[in-house]
Amino acid sequence: MSDTATGQAASEYATLGGGCFWCLDGAYRDVRGITEVVSGYAGGHVPNPSYQQVCGKGTGHAEVVRLRFDPTVISYADILRMFFTLHDPTTKDRQGADVGPQYRSVILAETPEQMETARAVMAEVQQAGIWGAPLVTELVPAAEFWPAEPEHQDYFRRNPWSGYCRAVIAPKVAKFRKGFAGRLSRAEA
Repeated sequence: MSDTATGQAASEYATLGGGCFWCLDGAYRDVRGITEVVSGYAGGHVPNPSYQQVCGKGTGHAEVVRLRFDPTVISYADILRMFFTLHDPTTKDRQGADVGPQYRSVILAETPEQMETARAVMAEVQQAGIWGAPLVTELVPAAEFWPAEPEHQDYFRRNPWSGYCRAVIAPKVAKFRKGFAGRLSRAEA
């Protein structure tokens, strides 16, 4: 695929929810081929919700990241394989101490091809027995994506000293960087 106006490869999008969006955001920002990471909300019924509304558990939204990526550099399947290492996809509406439907494990497929790829990767992860329990990850067609407020974008990099970043995000990102060192765009490993 290429953008005929620029001659560059066309971008694709992946929208994923795996608990607090700050964790996914912090990990995916350094992956080669991912050109943009935006934290936000998807899968709900309230237009343009606020963080407070989503945390109130009444909007139906999940905290998600929307990734723009170059499929000639990284495949959607590999993005999903990374996704399944970044959170526990066997706990419904929960990641660690974060509890509620906004923290659910969800893949919002942008195309029928992404839906098919997601099913295949989910089967691969389940068959590998990586988590030792059945996956509860929802696989649904993409829904309206609403970017989160500016203070939620690139949160980990901007707030490395905060308690949540030090206790929760930093260990996840460090493990991710070690496991995918060869896929990083910078020497972060």
